Amino acid sequence: MKRVVIAGVSGAIGGALAAQLIERDSQIRVIGLCREPERAPEVLRAHERSTVLPWDAQDAESPAAVAKALDSLLDRKEGIDGFIYAAGLLHGPEMFPEKRLEDLDAGSMARAFAVNATGFGLLSQALLPWLRHREFKRVAAISAKVGSITDNGFGGWYAYRSSKAALNMLVRNLSIELPRRCKPITCVSLHPGTTESALSEPFSQSLAKLKVHTPDETAANLLAVLDSVEEKDNGRFLSWDGSELPW
Repeated sequence: MKRVVIAGVSGAIGGALAAQLIERDSQIRVIGLCREPERAPEVLRAHERSTVLPWDAQDAESPAAVAKALDSLLDRKEGIDGFIYAAGLLHGPEMFPEKRLEDLDAGSMARAFAVNATGFGLLSQALLPWLRHREFKRVAAISAKVGSITDNGFGGWYAYRSSKAALNMLVRNLSIELPRRCKPITCVSLHPGTTESALSEPFSQSLAKLKVHTPDETAANLLAVLDSVEEKDNGRFLSWDGSELPW
């Protein structure tokens, strides 16, 4: 991947992905997206091969603004050959994973879907003109194993599980449509594994018995998977170690 758009670069995983891409290849250019560019890692804000643009997953007009800014940065014919959606929302002010049905809240559900699913779909729509060139492209959404319907044996976390399942369906839809319009391309969902981040911090005690990766470890794992995917992998749900997960 030489020209990559990463959404959610102010987050632990998105920031680590962007930084590692910049560091590992002197030809790579990264366009980072996040709600507050000043919160993106300094390496991205200062690097000559990186640009950080404002983008808000909860603002339906934001993808159009990103596309307008991209027009001045990247030729549409040259395009991008990587789009990674690393934005995610599990908890926040007055929002916490539900333990039972009585905890369901319409506002929390709407926020989770906006950040975890809808934002990916609308950004993919906005980036479509940059995906139509004839070189191989990779589109990846950072999903979660708890978004697997088949694997759900515990329940709970209604908003997060449901929105990640919706994200997976968006990836499957794109894996059918985009090869008809943007071939060669592959679209995959990726489970990053449990990662030290603001998202997982409130659950540090319950995670003590699990294998928890640093953001840099997670980024390295995910990039290794992305480097290995080919057209035949289009439409798959892959874990951080390259194994396949059930939808």
